[in-house]
Amino acid sequence: MAAEPPPTSDDREPLSLSPRTPPEVRVRRIHRRDLNRTWDFLKLCFRDVNRETVEYQRPRLKKRFLEVYEEEGVEQLLFETKIAKKDVIVGYAECAFEIVGSDNWMNQRYFSSRDMRPLYVEELAVHPELQGQGIGAFLLEQIEHLARVRGCTHLVLEVAENNDNALKFYRTRNFYKLDAAIFLAKKISSEAELLPPRRLKRAPPREVVEALEAASPSPARRKKPNGGA
Repeated sequence: MAAEPPPTSDDREPLSLSPRTPPEVRVRRIHRRDLNRTWDFLKLCFRDVNRETVEYQRPRLKKRFLEVYEEEGVEQLLFETKIAKKDVIVGYAECAFEIVGSDNWMNQRYFSSRDMRPLYVEELAVHPELQGQGIGAFLLEQIEHLARVRGCTHLVLEVAENNDNALKFYRTRNFYKLDAAIFLAKKISSEAELLPPRRLKRAPPREVVEALEAASPSPARRKKPNGGA
């Protein structure tokens, strides 16, 4: 992913919340006017995760994120709260009722053969300063509700195996591992491309040495500088 822009004005400063009155979080569908600040919000949320994982947790290009807004069958939900009389994004959920995108590796036949009608959870993101405030649970509850009313039988999502916090979150909510596919790597020891010199098994006969010497061109003799002996 390219160098990340600074957070938007929503996210640049620490959130100031009143301890006496917890703010109310509202959910709504995304609007075109929200796309730029939502992208910045996602970059903020996944900045640390993307430094530690093999594949990016967001589309690599903003262009792809903007294309998702135009696709049919995709839900993009914003979770907002009022802070200092300003609407601030604190959560984002994206899901699809069918496999979308040319960069998706999901196999539809796997689910069809098992009589599964999944809702594919493409993204769940919570503001990093508001972890542990119940926003993630709200996002997931909203997705589950959407799946039920649309007749889906499962939620399906992908999570990095080294994202311990996310794995704990999903496992405590009855998610289970669907497949055994993981990224594998093997470290190859660094070596020179060409092998080192190797001696012959035995010294060649004298006549062979003489023949080789006769066939080899003599090294060019260097001219002596003027005045040399």
